Amino acid sequence: MEIKTITTDVLIIGSGGAGCRAAIEVSNQGKEALIVSKGLTFRSGCTGMAEGGYNAALGLVDPEDSVEAHIKDTLKGGSYLNDPKLVDILINESPDRLHDLEEYGALFDRQESGELNQRPFGGQTYRRTCFQGDRTGHEIMTALKEEIIKRNIKTVDEVMVTALVKDDSNNILSKVIGAVGLDLKNNDIIYFQAKAVVLATGGSGQLFPVTSNTTQKNGDGFALAWKVGADLIDMEEIQFHPTGMVYPDSRKGVLVTEAVRAEGGRLINSEGERFMARYDDRMELATRDVVARSIYNEIMEGRGTEHGGVYLDVSHLDPDLIDEKLETMVLQFEDIGVDIKTEPMEVAPTAHHHMGGVRINEDGQSTVENLFACGEVCGGVHGANRLGGNALADTQVFGKRAGFAAALACDLTTMQYNFTAVEEEKDRIESLMKEGSIDPIAMKKEIQQLMWEKVSIVRNEQNLKSALERLLEMKEELNDLNVDERTQFNESLLTALEVINMVEICILIVKSAILRRESRGAHFREDFPETNDELWKKSIVMGPNKIRFAKR
Repeated sequence: MEIKTITTDVLIIGSGGAGCRAAIEVSNQGKEALIVSKGLTFRSGCTGMAEGGYNAALGLVDPEDSVEAHIKDTLKGGSYLNDPKLVDILINESPDRLHDLEEYGALFDRQESGELNQRPFGGQTYRRTCFQGDRTGHEIMTALKEEIIKRNIKTVDEVMVTALVKDDSNNILSKVIGAVGLDLKNNDIIYFQAKAVVLATGGSGQLFPVTSNTTQKNGDGFALAWKVGADLIDMEEIQFHPTGMVYPDSRKGVLVTEAVRAEGGRLINSEGERFMARYDDRMELATRDVVARSIYNEIMEGRGTEHGGVYLDVSHLDPDLIDEKLETMVLQFEDIGVDIKTEPMEVAPTAHHHMGGVRINEDGQSTVENLFACGEVCGGVHGANRLGGNALADTQVFGKRAGFAAALACDLTTMQYNFTAVEEEKDRIESLMKEGSIDPIAMKKEIQQLMWEKVSIVRNEQNLKSALERLLEMKEELNDLNVDERTQFNESLLTALEVINMVEICILIVKSAILRRESRGAHFREDFPETNDELWKKSIVMGPNKIRFAKR
């Protein structure tokens, strides 16, 4: 393995909405940004797959809407586990970041008056979700991509960042000065020297076998931060979107946007009952945690469909409205022979968003100097459950803030090097390429199935402890992975590196879930089904060698 060196002011790991917005802000501040992506730049993140919309309290459809109402809805939707300071920033700055996107060329649906249109999403008091049909994320990514290209911001494709580099590897108080990556195309090691690093790696949907996330989302960013001593927060809080496709197997988990329910879609069980009336007065527009558990209950109690889901029906709506507002869904189901204008879709919950993540302050600064984070890799913004439409806003608000703070950090530090740490990481990666008795691809599938069966929508202590026991066994088995020595697109090496991260992060998730002996937001314990504000209105903070709590 050769070591190549690339130098930049700010290294941004991840090329989704948050990473791109961070890079643009670094450029605005006159610093050089470099975006590195595990997959293809602009295409391996989840922003482009986001279909529903972007929340901004503009009051253009419902004049009664306000910043205060949006804050209240977000805190309530997050079961009050959110960091109030981060929520205040998100809601207050979301409108300005939306206007930035328009300046970059993004087009959003408008009313006849010419004002931006806004639709209702779950957990909202008023209609505040701006959108472009059901392809909002694609529209946003197109605009960000064009802005990145216009500014000549450099990008690097198909490199998995495997470790962050600190100026003193043995000092927990030392600062981040770059990263090491494996070039998946040729097995070269790349040493990224930087004055600051921004994590924008997204979430962890691939910890489960059924997910709406892209294949790159294994929780890598959490592992990178954890290994250099950064605090992680609310790791037990993982959102399962209520509606993902259930068949064929190749499409299982693919997102069926909340926009379907926003436009009037109805959830029906196999008995023909519009069952949400039994669970929540808000019906289909209850918060995602509520709708996902309701669908789960219907399936588990025998009222599911042929393919193990429930029906989502829009056949009562005007066909022209469906074509206009749900174009992507029409095409998505057309591909499997379903005409959603005349027949129902079959849907079930799918792993979608990790509310927990890297603990940040208002500027996107982690608890490690010169390491910043933005987007889904962060925790604290969404609490125990994210409202639909708040994620796209999150990418832009905290992408800008993290980019600004990282650029500022460049003026307060000099370029430093730690070639010893790079050599050690190279040695670690090379040591994996040996014969062993365990197939990393098989282990990855086992992790996913274990998490789905024991750590997903409904949890209990017995299952959680069983999962933890097996994960700890797997951690010992990592020394016996079978990895071939191919030098180009070595899938077994890539998977081995992913599995090492996955085991570490799953252990943290399960430990947090065992600790939280209540139900709150997406974390539902059937052995502790009630929310206990007296004891548990606080976040679980996992840091180096200790667990702490942050009261809310």
